[in-house]
Amino acid sequence: MSLLIVGTVAFDELITPFGESGKILGGSGTYAGLSASNFMDDINIVSVVGEDFPEEHLANFRKKGISTEGINVVKGGKTFFWKGKYHNDMNTRDTLDTQLNVLADFDPVIPESFRKSDFLMLGNLTPAVQMNVLDQMEERPKLVILDTMNFWMDIAMDELKAVLKKIDVLTINDEEARQLSGEYSLVRAAQKIFEMGPKYLIIKKGEHGALLFGEGEVFFAPALPLEEVFDPTGAGDTFAGGFIGHLAHTRDISFDNMKRAVIFGSALASFCVEKFGTERIAAITPEEMNERVSQFIELTQFEIEL
Repeated sequence: MSLLIVGTVAFDELITPFGESGKILGGSGTYAGLSASNFMDDINIVSVVGEDFPEEHLANFRKKGISTEGINVVKGGKTFFWKGKYHNDMNTRDTLDTQLNVLADFDPVIPESFRKSDFLMLGNLTPAVQMNVLDQMEERPKLVILDTMNFWMDIAMDELKAVLKKIDVLTINDEEARQLSGEYSLVRAAQKIFEMGPKYLIIKKGEHGALLFGEGEVFFAPALPLEEVFDPTGAGDTFAGGFIGHLAHTRDISFDNMKRAVIFGSALASFCVEKFGTERIAAITPEEMNERVSQFIELTQFEIEL
């Protein structure tokens, strides 16, 4: 099963209570692709970078089974850059610098060899770009997952709603779910969002876990309590990449398997926050993954007599 990810490949510079990262690899497509590579090696990324993007990073993608054919390197251009500073609670952050650079004119062209991908993840890009990608697919993927944010709800709600009609799984946080639906109750919010098109909804709640809605059921996965959260950047994209990577690897898009995919995605996100940037998720061993998933099982399993 092949997986196509359309998202950013970028540079980040992070300041947290634990230190400063300097300029490092980042981007939604990067986190999602590296996360999914823990399950499969038929991953295609479509993105854009500048001439300043090191070949070393592209080579590391290929070593992980991630094709770079769809990453457009713009001659003379500079790669998208974001710099942020996290507060002591690690839940809030300030943007110190954003340089769109080549991303400002990103108009993705899906290589012909990618247009029949079985699974598609649309990263947090403009709804117009997300629709453009869907229009280029020669066959409807078995599963389409989309990420978005409140910014697009503020400035492009009509375009976003048009895209929502064409996807299967929407991933947003609780604040975004409330804004999109106009409902405070997350259960009611899910019902309203289903009317817009998605069959499944994942509401990410950061350190409080994630909710999966679909087929009249609700599943909750907690976040693993960690001694230290070193850098939360990219945790949501890592979660989404692990989620769809597991589904693509198992070739099973049933609701029961989505529950397992949520656990695997949560486990990968818990690795992501342990070090700056992508350093941790790029070096996870199968043994570490199994141990971390076992911790989730122990966290949620109990016996009770009624």
